[in-house]
Amino acid sequence: MQAEQLKDLVVNALEDIKAQDISVVDVRDRTSVTDFMVLASGTSSRHVKSLADSVVIEAKEQGMRANNVEGAPGSDWILVDLGDVVVHLMMPAAREFYDLERFWRDAPDAGAAGSE
Repeated sequence: MQAEQLKDLVVNALEDIKAQDISVVDVRDRTSVTDFMVLASGTSSRHVKSLADSVVIEAKEQGMRANNVEGAPGSDWILVDLGDVVVHLMMPAAREFYDLERFWRDAPDAGAAGSE
């Protein structure tokens, strides 16, 4: 599955169970670790866990496997690593505090390590 298709699958899975403030950040020109970061908020820690479960289930149904899922079920932040797409699911307060969208959008292009 292409990165764009996987991103769309993730966004649809999140929309299906009412994720709030879904944001997609294209980081292809900033890092080789992933192509897209998808961020969304949940209304409670249980909702955040349900969002993560939904993403993992939808990916699995399409033959994809989550490389890793980080964060406890009662956590304010759960990360789902799907390789080309990394999904950050957070409570609003944690999302506001860490402000990952700003970090990735405003980061200067530092170029390749060791290049001059």
